[in-house]
Amino acid sequence: MTRIDDGPEAASEPPRGGRGRRTALIALAVVVVAAVAVVGALGLGGGGDEGADAPPRTGSLVEVVRATLTERTQVDGQLGYGTEIPLPVKATGTVTGLPEAGTTAKRGDTLLRVDDRPVVLLYGSLPMYRDLGLTTTAPGGDTAPGGGTTASGEGKTDGGTGGGAAASPSAPPARTGTGTAAVTELEGMDVLQFETNLAALGYTGFTVDERFTDRTADAVERWQKSLGIPETGRVGIGDVIYSAGKVRIGRPGVRLGEAVTENALTYTGTARKVVVDASAADASWAVRGAAVRVRLPDGKTVGGEVASVGRQASAPEGGSGEDGSGQGGATVPVTVTIEDQKSVGRLESGPVTVEYVGREAKDVLTVPVAALVALAEGGHGLETADGGFVAVKTGLFADGKVEVSGSAVRAGLKVRIPE
Repeated sequence: MTRIDDGPEAASEPPRGGRGRRTALIALAVVVVAAVAVVGALGLGGGGDEGADAPPRTGSLVEVVRATLTERTQVDGQLGYGTEIPLPVKATGTVTGLPEAGTTAKRGDTLLRVDDRPVVLLYGSLPMYRDLGLTTTAPGGDTAPGGGTTASGEGKTDGGTGGGAAASPSAPPARTGTGTAAVTELEGMDVLQFETNLAALGYTGFTVDERFTDRTADAVERWQKSLGIPETGRVGIGDVIYSAGKVRIGRPGVRLGEAVTENALTYTGTARKVVVDASAADASWAVRGAAVRVRLPDGKTVGGEVASVGRQASAPEGGSGEDGSGQGGATVPVTVTIEDQKSVGRLESGPVTVEYVGREAKDVLTVPVAALVALAEGGHGLETADGGFVAVKTGLFADGKVEVSGSAVRAGLKVRIPE
């Protein structure tokens, strides 16, 4: 017969040996948790599928792509208008007027004044080497220059033009009181060049050709009148200076009141350009017509083109190169033109950097340089998206990319850039 008051006491009594088993279970649980934590930290568990709590792989994926890599080399240059060249001043006398340095002169402008007579700029490649005008031969055989003066001392003929009468069907020779004066028309390419300029300035009424006729002399007189000088119809050898186009006036070589000299006035072109003192030993890039990039002091980059390369090397300062041979630091001048002058802005001079193409690898497999990893066995490799590695051979490095090749490398292969 069961006693009712024995139940509670029996239920509250712990089983024999229970405290020891509980302590053992708690210790085992601690060990298991620690083991799982270690495995998770080492990334050893999980098999092929990572659990939701597994840390993700770091780094971004990029594709191997085909591209052209261009290696660019930088050299220092100087922006300006080029080397100042003396103007071929052939006038003689005292300098009575000089232009301001840095001004631009175009066709018909006065470059300087000598004996208060203007020396005018015209366009052309043939230098002024003789006076231009009509020559009148008197009946007695004497020759009178340009103004139509004959042996009898008469001045202007044929309507008072001062150019004399042309020896042509349309204009018979001028006659004097004692006979007939023959007018000789000057001929030559220099006449054609001058007449081209005269017509371009608006003084017409003659045929632009290689003959200086009385009609040319008429136009010359109108031109001379506009210049405020005697209307002789003749052009002296020192009255004009020819250039290929507009010029920028440089520093004068004389002062007002001094006698004019060959270096009285210098000039440059009006377009800004860059001059590079390129290493004579490494100037293969400097080929006429080669495209380059010019980095201005403000960081802006503009396009340029090699226009000329000097043929004479200059010795370095001090007279010898690093090897003591005198050739190690020799340089040659390379002139780079800038087609888009507006891209330079208002900058007229200053140091610049010229970038040219050194080497080029066309249609090669490329990856960012940051994707390269060093392999334990040596060399370089790429980490693929699945965590594997492929060995590669590197080629040209340029613009943050590198040329890669190898049996396991192909375009479109995704590789990882480790962080």
